[in-house]
Amino acid sequence: MSRLPSGHIILGIDPGTQLMGFGLIAVQNRQVRLLEMGVLKLALRQDHYERLQKIHERVAGLIREYRPDTFAIEAPFFGKNVQSMLKLGRAQGVAIAAAMQAGIPVTEYSPKKVKQAVTGNGNANKEQVWLMLQRLLSFEEKPQYLDASDALAVALCHHFQQSNPLAAAASAPGGWAAFIARHPEKIRK
Repeated sequence: MSRLPSGHIILGIDPGTQLMGFGLIAVQNRQVRLLEMGVLKLALRQDHYERLQKIHERVAGLIREYRPDTFAIEAPFFGKNVQSMLKLGRAQGVAIAAAMQAGIPVTEYSPKKVKQAVTGNGNANKEQVWLMLQRLLSFEEKPQYLDASDALAVALCHHFQQSNPLAAAASAPGGWAAFIARHPEKIRK
């Protein structure tokens, strides 16, 4: 087993039924470091339920190896093909189940939210996301599949959301009104 850094570890997942991307980052003293990113490539001829089992096993294995504190996953985008959406939802569900089984809190982010958090543009393409990740996390290699960098972006998005009290307050139950009610000292008169 690899030596794990102290600090906060975030596991990000880009779910898929053919390729599942994963990315792990460590956060210590506001410094973010890439631990690992990659993909689980699933055989096209494999039974759908066997693929789901492989997804669960891989996520559970990453959790055992890296012991992440939090789990972030990209929400499936809404497409026209209902069967594809069902399969993608199942893939997301088994990944979430692995995190829940390990007692890890789960947060879901829309693809647009992830792109906005990482690049500043909710309509950025996969290559723009990857280039920004390279700059932010100081790594050279380009992943063979951009699903890996997408998963890494999900983890980084989660870090940004957790480290920004205003963003966290805006998405908390009650939104801005509840935040202001809890923190009247933040209002300038």
